[in-house]
Amino acid sequence: MHSTKHNLQVLFEDNHLIIINKRAGDITQGDKTGDKPLSDVVKEYIKDKYNKPNNVYLGVVHRLDRPTSGIVIFAKTSKALERLNKMLREKTINKTYWAVVKNKPAKEKDTLINWLRKNPKNNKSTAFNKESDGTKKAILHYTIIKKLDSYFLLEIDLETGRHHQIRCQLAAIGSPIKGDLKYGFNRSNKGGSIHLHARKIEFIHPVNKESISVIAPTPNDVIWKACN
Repeated sequence: MHSTKHNLQVLFEDNHLIIINKRAGDITQGDKTGDKPLSDVVKEYIKDKYNKPNNVYLGVVHRLDRPTSGIVIFAKTSKALERLNKMLREKTINKTYWAVVKNKPAKEKDTLINWLRKNPKNNKSTAFNKESDGTKKAILHYTIIKKLDSYFLLEIDLETGRHHQIRCQLAAIGSPIKGDLKYGFNRSNKGGSIHLHARKIEFIHPVNKESISVIAPTPNDVIWKACN
């Protein structure tokens, strides 16, 4: 899908972690497609940058769906990985997403609570209004932050991190994300991306305890440009 030369956009880096602005279409870690994952690209970058002769350690902290762009954190040490994993479990890493939708949600801002069930066969989640077998509770908060010509820009704060959560929950209120055919948008985007972007992340550094806040520039297209 991409040439071997990968222009990596590094948003933050120190001895413990590296934060990347993922392009839509890149996979975070290896999967059955056999396409080169972002984790490998980051390892090569570290190897080249610091002339490391041996294998580079890189821990995958969390993933981002392939068609989604934006912030991905990788750990450069096992200690950092362990602590970041714990922070994710304890929900002390705040993630903010931007999503572009065509159908305006009923409310300017709202909290959506659903129970999601993942179907591994078609790699899709379904939202329910009450708990049932095999479902997991999903909570997000959205605010409409901009009206574009024919779309709306939503800012989303995730309280839980479920499979395809934002895509599924927004589709459930009748506002699927632009380009997201899987969740009911009527047209795909060029290159198979969707207009969902992991925009901002805030957390306390797992090792030196400084507060970190990182913003990922949006992809380079007309609609994202109109959002900024």
